[in-house]
Formats: sequence, C-alpha cells, structure tokens
Amino acid sequence: MSEISVRPLGEEDWQQYRDTRLTALRESPEAFVATVEEEEAYDEAFWRTRMSRSARLIAERDGSPLGIVSVGRSSAHNPKTSELFGLWVTPEARGSGVATELVRAGATLARDQGQTQLAYWVGSDNGRAVAFASGFGFRPTGKRRPMRVQNGDDEDEVAMVLALGGDRGSVPTDF
Repeated sequence: MSEISVRPLGEEDWQQYRDTRLTALRESPEAFVATVEEEEAYDEAFWRTRMSRSARLIAERDGSPLGIVSVGRSSAHNPKTSELFGLWVTPEARGSGVATELVRAGATLARDQGQTQLAYWVGSDNGRAVAFASGFGFRPTGKRRPMRVQNGDDEDEVAMVLALGGDRGSVPTDF
C-alpha cells in the first residue's frame, strides 16, 4: 500500500475541493452545518472565494482523495489562534492514519504562519473524536457552544486547543 500524502489546495483546485466536500456532505450529513443541496447550488465564483478564505488540505493515496480539512483564523479576538474545521475522512480510510496526517499538516501550517495555538471544536458527546483530539495533544478548554451541525439535537461542542510550541500539556487560558 502506498503512502498517504497531504497537500494544500490552491484556488485553482476549487473543483477538486468542491467534489470532495460534496462527497463528505453526502456521506456524513450530520457532521456539517451545510447541506449537500445548498452547496451543490454554489457557482464557481463562490468556491474560488471559499478557497481563498482558509487553507484547504487534502489527503490522497495514489491520487485518490482520502480526506479533507480546513485551517483558518479563529477570530479577531484570538489573533494567534488558528482553527481546524471540516475534518472528514472517507469511511474506508478511517482508522488508517489519514485524520492524523491531516491534523499534523494543519498544525504545521498554522505554526509556520506564526500561530501559537490550533483550536478544534469537538462534539462533547463524540467520544471517538474527543479521544482522537486528546491523543493528538489537544486539551479541552472551558469554551462550549451549541452544535452547529445538521440534526444537532441540543448537543454541544467543546473547544479543544493544541499548543503549537512550548508546553503542549498546558490548557490555554486565552482561547
């Protein structure tokens, strides 16, 4: 089996990102805020603009997409924190290290951009996601919000933060 590769997608890769994103929305509709019907209707200009707002990373094996993730600025109030979002891995590639490679690449990108923290919102009832993030080094913060996904059903999510240097075991206080 060949290696997993992760690479950034540029604006010119909008179609590949769109296709992979729509596949993710079809396969895991409960994991996203948007619906496949909404995003299928967007035109090329929308997708190109989306590509420029945040970094989009794709994991591939032998040129076939295995997963995607996005990395963007967290908020104006946290200028040294990037946010990891939209993480999705094809069902057949889950448990094979694809998510780890995507998160590692996202953390490296954020660090290379001078960020000191990487935030990742995780469903507080999603034990698998919390365990994955914790194993990677993310630590829970006191920040919670209602789930913003389809069929959220009154669940909430917790912000977990990875320190991108220094003491990775400490829980960030300024997120």
